[in-house]
Amino acid sequence: MNQTPDNGLKNTVDVVTLGCRLNAYESDIMKGHARDAGLENTIIINSCAVTNEAVKSSRHAVRKAKRDNPDAKIIVTGCAAQIDPKAFSDMSEVDLVLGNQEKMLASSFDPETLFGTERVKVNDIMSVRETAPQLISGPNRVLEKSQSRTRAFLQVQNGCDHRCTFCIIPYGRGQARSVPAGEVVAHVKAFIAQGFGEVVLTGVDLSSWGGDLPGTPKLGDLVRRVLKLVPNLPRLRLSSVDPAEIDEALFEALTTDPRMTPYVHLSLQAGDTMILKRMKRRHSREDAIDLCARLKSARPEITFGADIIAGFPTETDDMFENSKSIISEIGIPWLHVFPYSAREGTPAAKMPDVNGKIIKARAKILREAGAAVKSAHLKSRIGQTDIALFEDTGLGRLPDFTLVKVAHPPKGGTFTKIRITGADADTALAERLKD
Repeated sequence: MNQTPDNGLKNTVDVVTLGCRLNAYESDIMKGHARDAGLENTIIINSCAVTNEAVKSSRHAVRKAKRDNPDAKIIVTGCAAQIDPKAFSDMSEVDLVLGNQEKMLASSFDPETLFGTERVKVNDIMSVRETAPQLISGPNRVLEKSQSRTRAFLQVQNGCDHRCTFCIIPYGRGQARSVPAGEVVAHVKAFIAQGFGEVVLTGVDLSSWGGDLPGTPKLGDLVRRVLKLVPNLPRLRLSSVDPAEIDEALFEALTTDPRMTPYVHLSLQAGDTMILKRMKRRHSREDAIDLCARLKSARPEITFGADIIAGFPTETDDMFENSKSIISEIGIPWLHVFPYSAREGTPAAKMPDVNGKIIKARAKILREAGAAVKSAHLKSRIGQTDIALFEDTGLGRLPDFTLVKVAHPPKGGTFTKIRITGADADTALAERLKD
């Protein structure tokens, strides 16, 4: 959980963000809308619903916010609020529940109309066809928000038309919808003009971008257009892609354009083909291994991240071993492990479950397997030189997603040539070099 600081603004609006990068991006937008509207003494909880634990964390954040700020108004929004608004409106600490579409509208934060008799303002998300209303007012308007000057996250897609058996998120985000390429390019240009060194394209189902647009372009077409029309863009990164939807143009961009970061975060979910079928994923174990091998062959410096669920219903010891072994077989140093958590209303919740202690143990084993691959990757980079984009934290980010630590880091947003001299558990240790 990340709490967005007040940044010394006269009006006191804090945003507590749970969950994904898209939520973090949207929290920035809400913060700006609330500031511009003159909203005061309000805390916005941007909730997550990806697991039961995420929902519990969202409720805990509400209670903590009210306990620490008894006089503040509490607004709850995000996926957990969209899916089950009554659960949050019934909490005594909550003044307003705001839907995922409503939270992106500047008009929603007018203090004259925000807190009235209506405690729930949540639309039917499945009826929403608009992608990103916060982009309508133009690129410069969006850039007034509180993103750092290091990496800019740009929402280009929302919603999901797939129905993976474990996932509740489509009911919080609605149907897949895309931001037109022209608007994306305009915003990327504006980000670069204001000093951002890297742009990250993000979405709920990013790989499906374009399916609802005229001519049904592919994500690769968008990436190619951005790289062509924004020649001064230093780095372009993708938040996450589906292994089944890396089209030819995207493959070519990932493997041939040096401004496209050599990093692919895969929505993998499992390494066993039968479990993937029961999840209703559209790739097999072999598909994922083959894709990564082809990417690595075409561009050897590419690294991989992935999401893997531990203990999906019906997962046997052999099936689990397939998920464990794919981590080293592909080579996934940047691994996100999620212990399976049944969500009411999903088909997987009705499947034969795995014992909770076994799920916890399997998640630990997967994390250890990922840590071993990360350690090997970091050690393999010792002696190499590269360009790090330094963040406000003092750490640098290499194109392949490796974090770098130096003795005297430059200010955030600075590109710096470095030589890697060592490694600890999570970062490469480096020295700065003269340009």
